[in-house]
Amino acid sequence: MPTVAALPFPAPAFAAIVVAAGRGLRAGQPVPKQFTPWRGAPVVRHSVEALLAAGADPVVVAIPDDGEAAAREALDGLAPVRLVAGGATRQQSVRAALEFLAGDEPERVLIHDAARPDLPRAVIDRLLAALGEALGAIPVLPVVDSVVLAEGDRMGDAAARDALRRVQTPQAFRFADILAAHRGWTGEPTAGDDAQVLHASGGAVALVAGDERLAKLTFAGDFDATSAAPAPALPVRVGMGYDVHRLAVGEELWLGGILIPHARGLAGHSDADVVLHALVDAILGALGEGDIGTHFPPSDARWKGAASSRFVEHAAGLARAAGYAVAHADCTVICEAPRIGPYREAMRVRIAQLLGVAPTQVSVKATTTEGLGFTGRGEGIAAQAVATLQQAN
Repeated sequence: MPTVAALPFPAPAFAAIVVAAGRGLRAGQPVPKQFTPWRGAPVVRHSVEALLAAGADPVVVAIPDDGEAAAREALDGLAPVRLVAGGATRQQSVRAALEFLAGDEPERVLIHDAARPDLPRAVIDRLLAALGEALGAIPVLPVVDSVVLAEGDRMGDAAARDALRRVQTPQAFRFADILAAHRGWTGEPTAGDDAQVLHASGGAVALVAGDERLAKLTFAGDFDATSAAPAPALPVRVGMGYDVHRLAVGEELWLGGILIPHARGLAGHSDADVVLHALVDAILGALGEGDIGTHFPPSDARWKGAASSRFVEHAAGLARAAGYAVAHADCTVICEAPRIGPYREAMRVRIAQLLGVAPTQVSVKATTTEGLGFTGRGEGIAAQAVATLQQAN
């Protein structure tokens, strides 16, 4: 599977498993639903991108025996991602993925169903935080309708709605405990989820707030254009971004994803590529998803020296997940030196690669401030970007 260059991150905080081994033909698609396009990308790709962006390393995807080619195509370019053959049941697929991870011995693991592609970062954060007090944690939602027990086709007794919860995934566990629970599982082979497996072994499972966005894709109607698009489904969104970094001796100069020879480079927590940072903020702004510091805080050591290309890929993935494609990106570099002209075309090509668009959909321009301000004095470089997102067909 294609990989990207390793980044100098510290040890990963958690691993993740995405269960995508089912046949999923009930949704009425010609291929299993986890490989069916939804909001501009295969279903399974959405949650894998979300888990990688949250810091999962690695993400292990359990796939059907005959699903390797489809999985590689659906997950092309994502890393670190590993594939493992699933089993006849969900529990067997998860067990296979856990055994695959056993050699790495991660401290924590999230287990997620591929059929829930819209995965909010806040849910991941709540689950991981809950593992400080419990061996497992699951996202749940209240039951708002009246509930009764069915006796055949007749109404039985009413159930205590206040004591019921709707269970979602991902579910979080301390790795050693969930692995031991699966190894010792003697119940029905059709265990509904991994929390049941841990609970059966005596492990405490905490409940955290879920999210309605984690709805499960099950039927053909879930893939209709109207249900696959976010609400409100604006046909076009536009966002603007701006960034600035100071020039310093001993730093590399990255602009627009291109390493440019220069006496000084830009200083920052990551590689300080102001062009890509401005572009990320423009995409996030168009989506209403905060700014680059929200998704990649400078206080997080994982992003020390990180390639800004990863940030762009994350923002483009969020756009796809929301049902949009990048229609055009317009970037302006503001500096006295170096001259941008010789590198302009290389920047366009690299940015287009990161966004998954043609170079004709990317504009890179440069200007000076005629000696005025910090850019005029050569103290730093600034960049502006405008991103236009178009609703995907």
